[in-house]
Amino acid sequence: MPFDPPPPPRVTIVEDDVSLLSALTFALEEEGFAVAAFVRGQELLDRPPLATDCLIVDLRLRDADGLTLIAELRGLGVAPPAILITTAPDDRCRRRAAEAGVQIVEKPLIGAELGRRIAEAIAGAR
Repeated sequence: MPFDPPPPPRVTIVEDDVSLLSALTFALEEEGFAVAAFVRGQELLDRPPLATDCLIVDLRLRDADGLTLIAELRGLGVAPPAILITTAPDDRCRRRAAEAGVQIVEKPLIGAELGRRIAEAIAGAR
């Protein structure tokens, strides 16, 4: 009986900076993740429920606040671990993220570091 390797962890990224989204997608795929990428939060909300192991969401999207988007997705039953990406989060942002159980990773991002944080978040959720 052949052994099938487990499927790669699934990561969903919402980032409105297209060049950063492309770079993150490439880096995470190189790390072995299956990536679903979105430029707008509403794109994600308009889809059928998403199967993902981790959400990566920018705080300041053109069409949404990242923490609000995460809360809306959780209200729809999409409740994997979430990581908020942002530049220089203030105390209010840190409080809101902590209350929501969301990790913060500051930009600029390094693919391997983000990959490690995603793997830790997924492992902690199991």
